[in-house]
Amino acid sequence: MAEKEKSIDKHNSEAFPFIRGKIIDLCPQKSEYVKLYIKWKNNPKVRKYSRNVVPRTKEQQKKRFEEIREGFRDHISLDIWHKKDKKLIGQCGLAWINWVSGWANAFLFIGEPEYWGKNIATEATELLVEYAFNELNLKKIQGGAAIENIGSWSVAEKVGFKFEGIRKHSMYVDGKFVDVKVHSLHKEDWIKSKKD
Repeated sequence: MAEKEKSIDKHNSEAFPFIRGKIIDLCPQKSEYVKLYIKWKNNPKVRKYSRNVVPRTKEQQKKRFEEIREGFRDHISLDIWHKKDKKLIGQCGLAWINWVSGWANAFLFIGEPEYWGKNIATEATELLVEYAFNELNLKKIQGGAAIENIGSWSVAEKVGFKFEGIRKHSMYVDGKFVDVKVHSLHKEDWIKSKKD
């Protein structure tokens, strides 16, 4: 096992769940995993649809940790930990939170491709939605995904997000502009779906 992998495994016992799930837990981000975050954000396969078009450095990522203010803020990021494998595999969270109007933009990516297509993104999204509505008291969550990123918008629809429309040519991917599918989920609809 490589030295870096040993280091990640050593810290698995220190992953304190903030939100517990069945297959995964959502945990606070930790600065000691900065190398892994950078690996994901610079990996061409992982970053293709995640809008990470500028290279990330270790120093830049560390600075982001330093800039995070205590208390309520407009961005909340959580690590996705695979419980059985005791492995950090991705991130999710809420961005551009508008506390007055009660909405936020959801984001999620699985940084380890071998965990794609295993319903992990679905569970992470469900946990994130419950957190946003039940704990943060937000009224609406929205998100956008390139029309070619079928996995991403399929997860949104599976969890209950409704299609709102297309933003034409809103993302530049592989040398061409692509359309973005926009979805949203309202708290009242989510509560109703839980009762059905």
